[in-house]
Amino acid sequence: MWTTIQQIAPYAIIFTIPLLITALGALFSERSGVVNIGLEGLMVVGSFSGALVIMKMQEAMPGDPKAIWIGLIVATLVGLLFSLLHAFASINLSANQIISGTAINMIAGAITVFLARNITGSGNIRISNGLRPFDVPFLSDIPVIGSLFFTKTYSTTWIVLIILIISTIALYKTPFGLRLRACGEHPHAAEAAGISVRKMRYIGVMISGAFSGLAGAIIIVTFGGEFSGTVAGLGFLALASLIFGQWKPLGILGATLFFGFASTIANVSQVIPSLAVFPPVILKVFPYVVTLIALIIFSKSSQAPKAVGEPFDSGKR
Repeated sequence: MWTTIQQIAPYAIIFTIPLLITALGALFSERSGVVNIGLEGLMVVGSFSGALVIMKMQEAMPGDPKAIWIGLIVATLVGLLFSLLHAFASINLSANQIISGTAINMIAGAITVFLARNITGSGNIRISNGLRPFDVPFLSDIPVIGSLFFTKTYSTTWIVLIILIISTIALYKTPFGLRLRACGEHPHAAEAAGISVRKMRYIGVMISGAFSGLAGAIIIVTFGGEFSGTVAGLGFLALASLIFGQWKPLGILGATLFFGFASTIANVSQVIPSLAVFPPVILKVFPYVVTLIALIIFSKSSQAPKAVGEPFDSGKR
């Protein structure tokens, strides 16, 4: 059993990181008062733009490590810009945020596949090489936890964990975080205190877009390797992690780790002898069944921001 956990853990953490950064972005959006179910589409856009930039740069400059990092930055910026569509519809036009997010998912999938087919002829964009895993010096030698958390790790894992720490401090220890959370709880009271609710909600949605775009590109440079028009429902799984984690950074970390391990078990079950005895279909549906059960259990004790999903009209009192 322990050997199985040691085999799975590094891959589970790699799979968890895109979920974590996407759910963290959704946290900023929903804490500001805007529901963003367009995470899937934003991840697809980031995956496409990151793969395209990296592929073109690797063709022009073979072996240059800067290509990967530039691709990650571009994916982050494209995700941020694409999220402005959702922000404008939800904030300026007071559109239904669920419908707006659904539209983002549909548009992103269609436009990226269309562009990919016109660029490559196949709809797929493959990069020649991604980030290389490494063992963290000294820490990987620690008994028990070293082999679980510090082997076969990627640079992006540590970057995302740093973002998690900074985000937690920003949300709960800074005036910015207080203003953002106030806009999601009591927007009219926040406006009366001189806070621009629309501005803060724009910032929340833009952070969500940037983080989701980065997550899409991280998939490409770690375990994906190519853009194929989808991120296999990870955006919706990240949204479930946000709810499961009760809209709190550490709760989200725990939820994404849980879902990351569940999904990894499903994906690698047939190459691990102790798991191969289970029918593949059971392990494939396992993460999604667990997600539904978790949502059912935790929906009754939901700690969502009180004004999340509600359009803000400064003329109302």
